[in-house]
Amino acid sequence: MSTGADGLLGGLDGATVVVTGAARGQGAAEARLLARFGARVIATDVVEPGSALDDGIVFRHLDVSDEEAWTRLAAELAETLAGAALRGLINNAGVTHRAGIDQTGRADWDRVLAVNLTGPMLGMRALAPLMGEGSSIVNVGSVAGLTGHYTAAYTASKWGLRGLSRVAATEYGPRGIRVNTIHPGFIETEMTANAPAAMREAQLELTPLERLGEAEDVAGLAAFLISDASRYISGADLPVDGGFAASAGAKHLADRIAAGATITTT
Repeated sequence: MSTGADGLLGGLDGATVVVTGAARGQGAAEARLLARFGARVIATDVVEPGSALDDGIVFRHLDVSDEEAWTRLAAELAETLAGAALRGLINNAGVTHRAGIDQTGRADWDRVLAVNLTGPMLGMRALAPLMGEGSSIVNVGSVAGLTGHYTAAYTASKWGLRGLSRVAATEYGPRGIRVNTIHPGFIETEMTANAPAAMREAQLELTPLERLGEAEDVAGLAAFLISDASRYISGADLPVDGGFAASAGAKHLADRIAAGATITTT
């Protein structure tokens, strides 16, 4: 696998990238893939990694909703970078709350927005000063941020993240810093492991690729957006969901029509 400036994902070899929520799931997969391409990855989380870290990955405890914690991380990075630019930030950390508006308490609302929306804002504000031409920020949204998904606090936080990312792309663009948002669908991680069975079944039924996503599916897109391969992409919303959001229920309709035609002709 080529990792040099002209390689498949050029610009990662020797670069430093921060990934939040990287102790497990999507974040851990992103950290591992970036390290495979030669990046030095600062993997952060509020829990300890569940397994030994690959070469090139160092762990730092970080609560993304804690402004002072971001300030401390920025100071550490400024010292270790010694004038070099921070290549990338992947704001992956997130929490969910599966409840509609009437069932969402104020404490749950505040907690979800603190992690999913305020966290990325604090991260960008703290680390963007360490970035420069060619740097990239990837904010991890959700297909909930592309639809009217029933999870009120979670959905609102992801729609808000889309707007925040557009503002950041506009603000940081003149400095050569790109900002994009990726929107995973139903990905097999610890976060989705306790999802209702009906939710899992419906997701499969409505996804054109007819499978659930894996953490590595998200990691590939994230690494691409940090690399030089995406050097003219900024301000974009990119689903990684097997076609779920794009189909807008059309697959469900097509399947029902096909089933009806089969029944009619037999």
